[in-house]
Amino acid sequence: MQFVILLLGILLLLFLIIRVKLNTFVSLIATSILVALGLGMNPANIADSIKNGIGSSMGELIIVFGFGAMIGRLVSDAGGSYRIARTLIKIFGKKRLQVAIVVASFLIGISLLFEVGLVLVTPIVFAVALEADVPFLYLGISMAAALSATQGFLPPQPSPTAVATALGANVGEMLMVGIIVAIPCVIIAGPVWTRVIRRFNPELFVVKKSLPAFGEVKEFDLDETPGFGLSVFTSLFPVVFMILATIYQMAVNGGTAPKNPHGLDAVITMLGNPVIAMVVALLFAIWSMGFHRGRSMKEISGTLEDAIKSIAMLLMVIAGGSAFKQVLIDGGVGKAVQQLMMNSTFSPILLAWLITVILRISLGSATVSGMTASGLIMPLMHSLGADPVMIALAIGAGSLAASHVNDAGFWMFSEYFDLSVKQTFQVWTTLETVISVVGLLMVLLMNMIIH
Repeated sequence: MQFVILLLGILLLLFLIIRVKLNTFVSLIATSILVALGLGMNPANIADSIKNGIGSSMGELIIVFGFGAMIGRLVSDAGGSYRIARTLIKIFGKKRLQVAIVVASFLIGISLLFEVGLVLVTPIVFAVALEADVPFLYLGISMAAALSATQGFLPPQPSPTAVATALGANVGEMLMVGIIVAIPCVIIAGPVWTRVIRRFNPELFVVKKSLPAFGEVKEFDLDETPGFGLSVFTSLFPVVFMILATIYQMAVNGGTAPKNPHGLDAVITMLGNPVIAMVVALLFAIWSMGFHRGRSMKEISGTLEDAIKSIAMLLMVIAGGSAFKQVLIDGGVGKAVQQLMMNSTFSPILLAWLITVILRISLGSATVSGMTASGLIMPLMHSLGADPVMIALAIGAGSLAASHVNDAGFWMFSEYFDLSVKQTFQVWTTLETVISVVGLLMVLLMNMIIH
C-alpha cells in the first residue's frame, strides 16, 4: 500500500508542477501533507515531520549555499571567472574542455560534498562555456557526473564512509577500488552520455548568456581582471581546508574523524567542516575580490545581496524536497522495502544494489538509502561471506540511481541549469541512472577479478 501512495504522490506532484504550473515549493509541501495522510501518519505529527525534514537539510545548506553563492558572485563580478575561463580555453582549447572539466570536477568532488562542489564549480563552468561559446550543458553534464560519482563511491565522502564503517569494510581499500569503479562511470555518464542526450534533445544545447542562479555575466577587459592563480584560489578556497582535513584524518585517524576530538584533531575537524570552511572562504573572497580590487564595502554588500536573491527560491525548493523525503521515511516506506526484499535469493552484490535502488527511488536521499540498505544486507553478507568492500560499492552505486522529485539534488540541478521538470528528468535522472548501472557492472567485474 505504501508504494501505491508513493506513486500517487509523485504523480500528483508532477501534475501540480507541470500541468497546474503551481510553484514548486508550494507543490512539494502540499503533496507532502497529502502523502503523509495517505501513509496513515498521525495528523498531529505531520507538521513536525515536515519541519524535521526541512531542518535536517537546511541547517548546513543555508551557509553552504548562501556563502557559496556569495563567493561565486564576488569572483564573477570582479572578473575572476572570466580570467579562469579564458585561461582554461587557452590551455586546453575548445575540443578538450570536457576533459579539463571532468578531471577538475573529479578531483574537487573527492573532498567536497556534492552540494558544495556544485555551488563552487558551476559558476566557473558556466563562465568557461560562455567564453568558449559552447552550450552550458555540454560541459555541465560532465561536471555533474564527476561530482556525483565521487559522492557514491569514494571515501571520505559521508555516505560511502558511513556505509563502509557500518559493513566493516576497509576504508582505504574501498577508496582504491572505488576510484577504479568511478572513472568509467564518469566517462560514460559524462562526455559519452552528453552526446546521447544531445542527439535526442538538441534543443537543450543552446548557448545561454545568463542563468537565473548567476544573473547576467559581465564583460571585462582581461588586463583589468584578477590573476588566474588568485581567482582559482578564491573560488576553491574551501577545498583547501577540506583536503587538508581529509589527508590528516586518513594519515592519523585511519580515514574517519574522531568522535570526541581534542587539540589539533579538534582544530582540523573544525576547519574541514563545510560550514566553517565557507565562512573563512567568504571572508577571504571579500578581501581578494573586493578590497584588494579597490571596491568599497557598499559595492561588496550589493554583490552579496544580489547573490542571496538569486538562490532564494532554490533554497526553498530544496527545503520542500527534504520535507517530502522525511514524510516518506516517517510514513514507513523504508520498512515496506525491507519486508519486500526479506526472502530474496539474489546474489549479495546484486541484492545490495537492488535494495538501495528501491530505497533511493522511494526515499530520495542517497545517504539515507545507503545506510538503510547496509543494515538490511548485513546479515546476508555475513552468512554468504561476501566481500564488504564490494557490497559497500554496490550500495554506493544503487544510492545514485533514478534521482527524481523526492531528491534535493534533482531540484538543485533543475534550478542551477535552468531546466524544466521534464528536462531535468531527461538529463539529470538519466545521468544518475547511467552512473548507477555502470557502477554495478564495474563492481561485479572487480569482484570477479579480485575473487
